Amino acid sequence: MLQLDIQRFAVPFRRTSKTKKRMRRTHLKKEVGVIEKCSKCGAAIRPHRACLKCGNYKNKEVIKTTVEE
Repeated sequence: MLQLDIQRFAVPFRRTSKTKKRMRRTHLKKEVGVIEKCSKCGAAIRPHRACLKCGNYKNKEVIKTTVEE
């Protein structure tokens, strides 16, 4: 007797409709990141990061920046 090395997979009885598929994936959408304002210069920065314009983090200068005029 000839034995075949075939794996058997479950086959769905009916095709999943677009609506059902999209309803299942509603929680997989991307979210908008949080943006805060720098307390010193007012530039938009992400939380828990030093400001690239003025170099401040938690009201302390951690990055030395040059003033352009």
